[in-house]
Amino acid sequence: MLKKRKVILVTDGDIIAQKAVETATRNIGGRCISRSAGNPTLLTGIEIIEQIKKAAYDPVVVMVDDCGDVGTGKGEAAMVEIIKNPDIEVLGIVAVASNGKEGSNVKVDCSFTKDGKKIYNAVDKYGNNMFTSKISGDTLSVLRDMNGFMIVGIGDPGKMDGKDHINLGAPITTAALREILKASGQQTE
Repeated sequence: MLKKRKVILVTDGDIIAQKAVETATRNIGGRCISRSAGNPTLLTGIEIIEQIKKAAYDPVVVMVDDCGDVGTGKGEAAMVEIIKNPDIEVLGIVAVASNGKEGSNVKVDCSFTKDGKKIYNAVDKYGNNMFTSKISGDTLSVLRDMNGFMIVGIGDPGKMDGKDHINLGAPITTAALREILKASGQQTE
């Protein structure tokens, strides 16, 4: 029996987010599927799954982005296919805040502010505490119907008033990935 691939999903994929996610993935010793980036996600779920299976080692970090599409966009469709694939174990989801469309809120387990503080509320796209447990984002609505995944909220990867810049090592995105690894028992740091 094949071992399930361990995957973390990040709900953003623009060029700045891509660079931050690649940096953060290196920081945790994982493999990033850079081809999953795009605004919106360019690859289908099946194409991303093929890339996940080819990755040299786990954890594999994948970006999914809807680019603000109303309804189930390309990123959400890919995310559902990845989550439902029997060869993949999704360890958690880094839920990236946006200005959000109506009805696309999801409850977070925790978030990281732009200052790197772990909180049990959601954050906005700038990484500020929203004083609510629900985060808004354009690639999140399908998660409301799914259970069992740790959801960690952050603002825009690579941005957050410059505090997640790749020159700083994308510390907020890195913290979110590490939190998921820690909660899933994959990392004891």
